[in-house]
Parts: sequence; C-alpha cells; structure tokens
Amino acid sequence: MARFEGIIPALTTPFTADDEIDVAALKENVEALIDAGVHGFVATGTMGEAGSLTREERTLVVRSVVEAAAGRVPVTVGVSSGSARQSLEYAADGKAAGAQYVMSLPPLGYRADEDEVVAFYAELATCGLPVMAYNNPEASGVDLPASTVARIYAEVEGVVAVKECSGDTRRIPALLHLEGDLEVIVGGDDWALEGFAAGAPAWITGAGVLAPRECVELYDAVRNNDLATAREVYRRLLPVARFDMTSKLVQFFKAGQDAVGLTGGPTRAPRLPLKPHEVEALDAALAILREPVAA
Repeated sequence: MARFEGIIPALTTPFTADDEIDVAALKENVEALIDAGVHGFVATGTMGEAGSLTREERTLVVRSVVEAAAGRVPVTVGVSSGSARQSLEYAADGKAAGAQYVMSLPPLGYRADEDEVVAFYAELATCGLPVMAYNNPEASGVDLPASTVARIYAEVEGVVAVKECSGDTRRIPALLHLEGDLEVIVGGDDWALEGFAAGAPAWITGAGVLAPRECVELYDAVRNNDLATAREVYRRLLPVARFDMTSKLVQFFKAGQDAVGLTGGPTRAPRLPLKPHEVEALDAALAILREPVAA
C-alpha cells in the first residue's frame, strides 16, 4: 500500500493580530480540509512560513495539526534548513509531536554536490521517520535529477519518496521507472494533471488549502479514468493553482483561504499583503474556480 496518495495540502500557518500562532484557526482549517476529502497534510513547509517560525513554534504547529488530524490522515513535517543538524532537530521535534513522515530539500544556502546531498539524506534518515526527498531547484539551488534520486534511494535506507517540483513533467515518468518502490509525488500545482496522468499517486498542493474539493475531484476523476471531467475540473482550478509558482504564493493562498471562508490571515514579515492588482488577479481566479461545471 502506498504511503502517500491523493491530495496532500501544504498547510499555511495562521497568525493572530498579535503575530502569534492561531492554533484554533489552524485546527479548524485542518478539520475543514479533512471534511473536503483530502488524504494528508504537510506542516511547516514553505507554505507554512517555516522560515519565520521559531523551533518552538514549529513544534506547536506540527502538534496542533497532528491533534486535529487525530489519526485520520498522515502528517508530514517539513524540516528544510541550512544544516543537517538543524534538520535533524526539526525531525526529532516532529516525531515527538506525532508526525508520520519527514520532508526536506537539500541543505539551503549551499550548492551541495551529489556526494553531499546523499550524505545529507543519509544523516536525516537517522531521525527514525520515513523521509521524503524534495526537489525544488529554484528554492534550494540544487537539482535532484533522476540519476541523483536513484542514488539516494539505493544508498539511503529510509528514503521512501520524492516530491518533484522542478516543473519538468518529464521527470515524473523518469522517476517512476527507477528500480524499486520509490513513491513519486507531484509538487507543482500548475502541472498536477500532467503528473497524475504520468502515474504519480499523490500531489502536495498549495491550492488544496483553499480549493480542497476541486483538488479531490481532480484526483478522483483521474483515478476513475474520466479524462473529460479531469480536464474540466483542472480548467477551473488552474488559475488558482498558478499562484503556487509565484514568489507570493503564501500571500495569495492565505488571502484565498479568507475569501472562501477558511482562515489564512496575515503573513509574517518580510512578506507584505497583496497589492490591489494582485487582489484583483486572485478575485478573477476565484471567479473561474466558482464557475459551474461544464456539461
């Protein structure tokens, strides 16, 4: 049975007006997304503004998500940082808080070579939780092509999955054809349909925090080989999904959550609120999302 399947929203972290973590709102968001049919969560990732959280706050977020999920869906903790030691500390905290999986980019702030990347994941795998490698060269400065992923998987016991977010849809079949049972997860919102069609079993999504039902509808349509429905759902979802590939993805998705009745709330500095023309772009995308399904 696959460890990762379906729709896995990368959660935002709600803050109060006093810039404290809004635990009640976070738990309400988790409950609403589970009611919409999602299949798991990632906490303390980029969407969760992990870089602006203290170690204690990160643990609070993970514990709150685990408590709200209450065993109904698995929780993955994001532990990306600039050092293996710090990532291991975050992983240990996540494990103690009840997370089931760990996800990490290669070390941030340093262009590690392949040997260093493999060594990093080998050290991270000592945390005692299954590890998901995360390829996002724009964010990390380090690309993980299929050959590197194959080496990580072959040499590091405990790495069970890879989140592929390079934007190159050809990576999905290349990774799926590697020897073994490595699970390959779509990590970019604006090519989710292509990734599912290529055989990826799961999608870690930003858009899923504000359009969970549509994301689940897309997954179900693909799983049922209903290409016409999948295309129509994706047509409505894509304008929102494209915000995932912008530098202000957190602001867009938090504002979108507020617009659909969930809690996004403010972001932490250095992120600023959306500008008027950006709000207009979000409103236009949400209008398309709300269009009736074409017959």
